[in-house]
Amino acid sequence: MFIEIQTNSSVPIYLQLAQQLIEGMVRGELNPGDSLPSVRAFAADLGMNMHTVNKAYHYLEEKEFIQIVAKSGVIIQPNGIPKASANQKRQIADQIRPLLAEGLVLKLSEEEMVGMIHELVQNIKEGK
Repeated sequence: MFIEIQTNSSVPIYLQLAQQLIEGMVRGELNPGDSLPSVRAFAADLGMNMHTVNKAYHYLEEKEFIQIVAKSGVIIQPNGIPKASANQKRQIADQIRPLLAEGLVLKLSEEEMVGMIHELVQNIKEGK
């Protein structure tokens, strides 16, 4: 799996890393039970601070996408990731809402925004 960090992005590096690992899960590049590199090894491979990798891992652990097992390592949720709960759906909707409002202010139609979402979903699945 190829990780590309954009240092000039307004998105924090730890979040870029976490989001790319999530996309790898979507594409099946990372599967339930797969091991991830140790914080130290991953940081060295990516040329970034260990604290950044650690923060990304804890973000993913909080979302229950991975398990961090002391002295054993980091693994993708071994039992698979369950379908989103009502609370998780609500959280995602709360995050999307401001972006949709901004699109509406910019006179994007509902159809244009749905088309953008469809295209983004396809790009994630295809690794673009």
